[in-house]
Amino acid sequence: MDALYTAVATATHGRDGRAVSSDGTLDLALGIPVEMGGNGQGTNPEQLFAAGYAACFGSALGVVGRQAKVDVSDAAVTAEVGIGKQGEGFGLKVALRVELPDTVDAETGRKLVEQAHQVCPYSNATRGNIEVELVIE
Repeated sequence: MDALYTAVATATHGRDGRAVSSDGTLDLALGIPVEMGGNGQGTNPEQLFAAGYAACFGSALGVVGRQAKVDVSDAAVTAEVGIGKQGEGFGLKVALRVELPDTVDAETGRKLVEQAHQVCPYSNATRGNIEVELVIE
């Protein structure tokens, strides 16, 4: 694959530190969630992954929608990223909740969401590695 763009970010001090992109547009304090024993002061990798996946999936949905000549520009994608014990380490699971415009019928919406799941780079990266549930709301 020839990369069209490469994002670069550096994190220091793991989950309780800071993440900064090479161009400085992203500069975030990181914090361990309260549910995992931290103080919750700062964002965490799961929130960042959820935001990235939701945005990427929304873009993929827009691409397949335009190809099908269906306006999904008002769609919203919410990614829920869970982390938990898996074997000796930890694992992730994702639920993608897609809210489609009222103008899109259920069957067309289902097809478009499934097609978006096939072309989305995040979906392709996670396929076979983590559980991803598609929910159309």
